[in-house]
Amino acid sequence: MRAKNLTLLTDLYELTMMQGYFKNPTNQTVIFDVFYRDNPFHGSYAVMAGLEQVVDYVKNLTFSPEDIEYLQSVKLFDQDFLDYLSGFRFSGDIYAIPEGTVIFPREPMIKIIAPVMEAQLIETAILNIVNHQSLIATKASRVVYAAKGDGVMEFGLRRAQGPDAGIYGARAAVIGGCIGTSNVLAGQMFDVPVLGTHAHSWIMSFPDEYTAFKTYANMYPDACILLVDTYDTLKSGVPNAIRVFQEMRNEGIPLKKYGIRLDSGDLAYLSKRAYQMLCDAGFPDATISASSDLDENLIDSLKAQGAKINSWGVGTNLITSKGNPAFGGVYKLAAIRDSDEKTFIPKIKRSENREKVTNPGNKTIYRIYNKKNRKIKADLICLTEETFDESEDMVIFDPIDTWKRTRIAGGSYTLRELLVPIFQKGVCVYTSPSVMELREICQKELDTLWDESRRLINPQVVYVDLSQKLYNIKKQLLDELGNAGENQINSR
Repeated sequence: MRAKNLTLLTDLYELTMMQGYFKNPTNQTVIFDVFYRDNPFHGSYAVMAGLEQVVDYVKNLTFSPEDIEYLQSVKLFDQDFLDYLSGFRFSGDIYAIPEGTVIFPREPMIKIIAPVMEAQLIETAILNIVNHQSLIATKASRVVYAAKGDGVMEFGLRRAQGPDAGIYGARAAVIGGCIGTSNVLAGQMFDVPVLGTHAHSWIMSFPDEYTAFKTYANMYPDACILLVDTYDTLKSGVPNAIRVFQEMRNEGIPLKKYGIRLDSGDLAYLSKRAYQMLCDAGFPDATISASSDLDENLIDSLKAQGAKINSWGVGTNLITSKGNPAFGGVYKLAAIRDSDEKTFIPKIKRSENREKVTNPGNKTIYRIYNKKNRKIKADLICLTEETFDESEDMVIFDPIDTWKRTRIAGGSYTLRELLVPIFQKGVCVYTSPSVMELREICQKELDTLWDESRRLINPQVVYVDLSQKLYNIKKQLLDELGNAGENQINSR
C-alpha cells in the first residue's frame, strides 16, 4: 500500500494505445485537462485534494523488470515497445490548482502537456488519486461547516473501502477541516493529530462502569473523555462520569480535556440532559462529544434542535462519502501541438449531452474576487495568452445562456491565476505544504465563498464563464463539426 512504484496502476487500454502511438509512430505533444462536470452532494463547490500523491506517482513513474516481465506475459505487447517502456520517464509539464483550493465544474484542476504516450499513461492513476481525495475533502468541508466551529474528528477507518481509502481519506478529511483522525498510520504518514477515546468493550471488561471510568481517568487524566452509553446514559453513564470528575478535582488533578461521549440514542435530548447534569455538578465546560452515524445533515439538524454537543466524531458517512459515492472527474484531450511545434491546435469533444461537450485549447483559469471583501464573484476560463487589466471593466457571460451577462467595474475586482506549475520538462518544481498547512489554506479558501454558496441545501452556484476568445473558438469548432456531419448525411 505504501509502495512508491504505481506505474501499473492503469487501465490496460492506456498501454495498448501507447503501443499504437509507438508503432505508427505519432508521439506529438498534447494537452489533457482533468476536470469534473457536477458538484458533489448537490453543493456549489468542491475542494481540490490529492496533488501531493500525484506528484509522488509521477516522480516514481518507471517500469521495473518485474513490470516488464508481467507485460510480456499478457501477450499483447511487442518487444521493441517493452524495451521503450523499460527506459520510460515522464518528460512533460503539469500544471494544477493547489490542494485546499475551492474548485468548480468544468475548469481544469490539472493540465498535462506532454508527448501523447506519456500523457495517456498517467490518466488512470491521476483520476484515481484526485477523484477520491477531492470527494472526501469536499464531504469533510460540509460536515465541518455544519458543526459551526465545533471540532470534527475523522473516525472512519474501520468502515473505509480498504486500507488506502482509510489512509488517504483521512488525509483528505483533515484538509477539508477535520481537526484530526483516529487513524494512527495516517497520523504517522502525514503528521496530523490522532484522536480517540475508548470502546464499549473497555467498559464491559470491568466489573462495573465506575471502575472502568476510574481506571481510564487514572491512565489518561489529560484526555479523559468517557463513553457513557454502554448501560444507561442518564441513570448510570453520566452520573459515574461526574463521580470520576469530582474525584479528580478533589485529588488536585487539573481537568484539561475531559468530558463524555454519546454514541447512541436521541443525541439532542441526551446531550441537553447530560449538559444540565454536568452543569449542576459544577462541570459546565466539560466536552460533550457525539458519534453514531453522523453526517452534515444530521449535525445540522441536531444544531437546530439545540443539542449541547460541542465535539463530533464522524466515521462511516464521511470516509465512504454518503450520498455521493464518486467524484466524477474526467481526463479529456484539449489540444495537439501543430507540426511547427510552436502552436496548439484546439480539440473538442462533441456530445448529445450538453454537459459532456469539452472546452478546447491551451487554457488557464482566473478567479475574480470582489476587491472589498475578497469573496469570489466568478471564475473565468480563458486561453493562456490572454491578459486582463484589473483597472478596466470586465464583461463575463454564461457560456450556455449567453444573454446572462455581468459587467464588473474596473478597480472593483482582483484576479488570481489558479493553475500553477508542478512539473516542467519532467522535473518537479513544486513543494507540497504539510497537511495541517493545507487545512489552513482550505479554511481560508472556503471563507472566500459567499454564505449563500455554502448552505447545505439549494446553494447559490458560483459561475464559471469562458472568455469571449475561448467561447468563439469553441463555437467555431462545434459549427465545423455540425457542418461536417451534415455533409456526410447529404453524401449518402
